[in-house]
Order: sequence, then structure tokens, then C-alpha cells
Amino acid sequence: MLNNLQTGFPEGFLWGGATAANQIEGAFDEGGKGLSTSDFAAYKDPYAKGAVDNFTFNVSSKELAEYTEQPEKYLFPKRWGIDFYHRYQEDIALFAEMGFKTFRISISWARIFPTGMEAEPNEEGLAFYDKVFDECAKYGIEPLVTMSHYEMPIELTKKYNGWVSRELIPLFENYARVIFTRYAKKVRYWITFNEMNMNLNSLYTGAGTLADKVDNVLAATYQASHHQFLASALAVKAAHEIMPEAQIGCMINQIESYAKTTKPEDQLQALKSNQLNMFYPDVQARGAYPTYMTRYFADNNLKIVMEEQDAAILKEGKVDFVAISYYMSHVTEARPDAAKLAGSFDSPIKNEYLELTQWDWPIDPIGLRISLMKLYDRYELPLFVCENGLGAKDVVSADGKIHDDYRIDYLKKHVEQMKEAIMDGVELMGYTTWGCIDLISCGTSQMSKRYGFIYVDQDDQGQGSLARTPKDSFYWYKDCIASNGENLG
Repeated sequence: MLNNLQTGFPEGFLWGGATAANQIEGAFDEGGKGLSTSDFAAYKDPYAKGAVDNFTFNVSSKELAEYTEQPEKYLFPKRWGIDFYHRYQEDIALFAEMGFKTFRISISWARIFPTGMEAEPNEEGLAFYDKVFDECAKYGIEPLVTMSHYEMPIELTKKYNGWVSRELIPLFENYARVIFTRYAKKVRYWITFNEMNMNLNSLYTGAGTLADKVDNVLAATYQASHHQFLASALAVKAAHEIMPEAQIGCMINQIESYAKTTKPEDQLQALKSNQLNMFYPDVQARGAYPTYMTRYFADNNLKIVMEEQDAAILKEGKVDFVAISYYMSHVTEARPDAAKLAGSFDSPIKNEYLELTQWDWPIDPIGLRISLMKLYDRYELPLFVCENGLGAKDVVSADGKIHDDYRIDYLKKHVEQMKEAIMDGVELMGYTTWGCIDLISCGTSQMSKRYGFIYVDQDDQGQGSLARTPKDSFYWYKDCIASNGENLG
């Protein structure tokens, strides 16, 4: 028999917002914290004359040495964040005013194990997150915790070159068991690795690996990913042992690829691009490598080193849900560089039917619905949209307010399409907009690329009062949550 049609967001839907420790906390040298890979993302002025590549995703071994030896010559915005470390009570109170049901936050591995290799965890770091989770509980907000969100102790990069080394697996499992045991009664929802498929875009950001220290970057990418798959599976298994009621998921940056034309070759390339994207949840949700990767590895002369027990570990550590970030869709075609572009964060081929953001990202709400439908058909697991938002150059008006109708319009259209997906039969757990409070940009380490419902008075150089001011979108989202997605203004 067919189920009854779900006509709106389900009761208990987890509305909220998302952040990452390395983009909000600051206090990089307080509370016993060690330095992380994100602490070495040096700011490059995206507005400088002639600026071309201003992404701080990648760090070379030469740059890491310079940043370590002469840090005073550079700006490292992720070291100061927005001072959430000292202002978490104020910020969580604002989230509660909006009516948040959940707050996505990450734990900094380097705050718990400063080098990643200690025998015992740092109590000050553990105590900090205790206070954050207790503050959430005071308002009835469920934490959604990412265990590894684009940062890891830098010492693991220096000693092992990050996740290309299998040595990191037991270190991560130990970290996982420590935080699961500590927060078993405070956190029910977990994600192992943030956007693991973004390893294809930045080996340093995703895996803490210096690309110039490996012989073959593509081979290193998939070897590092394999080690992360194993670490994730072991963490899932540990979570189920320690916290039987908890749910633990995987996450990808969902990149839905459309074929540029109806030409069969373009259609085939779109399928292959989507396969490379789905490879990551395929392994984590199904517990095994998909067969299509056999040919991909052969065609690219890649041999992934695996041990005999790896297959069993993956099978035993399947996730409970699949989480995604969704910002845009892509267009693909059969062209000489198609293989290189597959899995990339942004496509050079723009969709003529879509508007672009100030950062030239295509706006495609229907693509979110398509993505959710495809993912649910593929895995038949609950889905969670844990990142979605609009980066923009917000301006404080003469009245002291921030009128961000453009953000409201963007979010409204995506919420409408999530509702359509639910009516299509998709089981959707929740929605946490990215950067619910202005924070440091992941890709460029800017402050001026703002996503939040709350304006933070700080510029790209870290100057400002850090005062928090609700934007117009703050009140829109409050109404949206209060009406369970029915009142969209």
C-alpha cells in the first residue's frame, strides 16, 4: 500500500543553522588548543588589482614553512574567527530567538588532542564544548556535530602528510571514542567528515595533505579518501556501541551535473560526473566500493592500497543518514578536460537559464529538489540539508539595519523546493542554513562574503567591534521556523 501524501514539513523537523569551528571560534592559542591546518590558511586579498587565484584552499610545503617561521608577515583570519569561543552564549541566545531546533557546529580535533597524537585529551578543550552543548540544551536546541570540518592538527600534516597515511586511522578512532563518551548524553546527531568529496578540489583542506609532497595527486586523493572511509566506518561502529540512540551520518557537497546538450556524449559525461560525486556516499551508505570505480581506477592507472580487513570495516560502519551541502548545480559536456573538471567545485560552463550570485555561483533551487530525489532513490536513507545559503556583500544602511531581501528570496526558493521533495516522498530530517551568523569564508578567508542572519561587525583584516546585529533575514527565518516552513513571506 502507498503511504499518505506528506504535504508539508514533518513534525519535529530540525530547522537551524550551520557553522564550523575553524570559521567562528577564534582563540586559536587559548584553552590548550594546538594549531590546525586551517590556522595556516593565509588571507589573500580577493579585491586586489589583478587578483586571479585568491583561494586559500591549498597550502604548499613551502608556504607552510613560511607561515610557520614568519607568521607575523601574514593574516590568518581563521585564527580569530568571530570570537565564538568567548561569545557563544550571546550567539546561541540569538539562535534561540530565531527558534532554532538544531545548531550545527564542529569540534576542533586540535582543541581536544593538540597534536593529534597525545595519549590523553585536553580537558580544557572538552570542557569548552560541554559549555556550548549545555547552552544549547538550555534553549532546547539539538547539536548537530561534525567531527572533522576542514581542519586537523597541523602536526599530523607535518609528520604523516595527513590522510595519505594509514597512521591517522587509529588516532581518529581514539578521538571519536573520546568525544562520543564525553558527550553521549548531550549530542544525538553526528557527521564524521565534512564534504569528503571536496578532497577532489583541495587535498590540503580536506585531507591535510601537502600536494607537492606526493608523486601523483589524484592517486593520493583517493588513497587519503580510502583512509577517511575506514576512519568514518570505525567511528560509526564506535558511536553505535557507545550511544545506541545516536544517529551518525556522512556528508558531501552535492554537485548535481546537467549535460550541456542532448548529445549522447554530453549525457554520458554528466552521468560520470555524478558518479564521481556519489562515490563518497556510495561507500559510506552502502558499505562497499561501487563497481563503476573499478574502471575509473584502471583508466587513470590508480592503485589504491587496501588491507584484507578493509572491506569488512566498511561493511560494518554504514551511516544512518546522508547529509549534503547544496549551493549550486553544474553543467558538463564531453570535452578534453572533462575528466579534470568532474567533481570540481565550480564549473566553467554557466547555465544560461540561471542567475548568478556576486561570486558567480549559479542559483538553482530546483536542482536541490532533483538532488534530494536522486539521493533518496539511491540510498533510501534519511537526508539532511546541512548547508545551503547565499554569500553576499551585505551593507549596513543609514538606519543601522541590514536589508537582505536577496538572501530571503534565495532561501525561500530553496525551502519551497525542499517541501516539494518531501511531497515527492523524500525523508528529510532537517535544514541548517550555512553561516547562520557571519563568519570567515572557507575558500577565501574573507569576512566580506557574508552568509548569516546575524551581521558581525568585522572586516577582512579582523578590524571591528564584533557587535552582532540581526538582519531582515533573521526575522524572516524566525517566522519560517515558527510556521514549520509554511510562512515564507
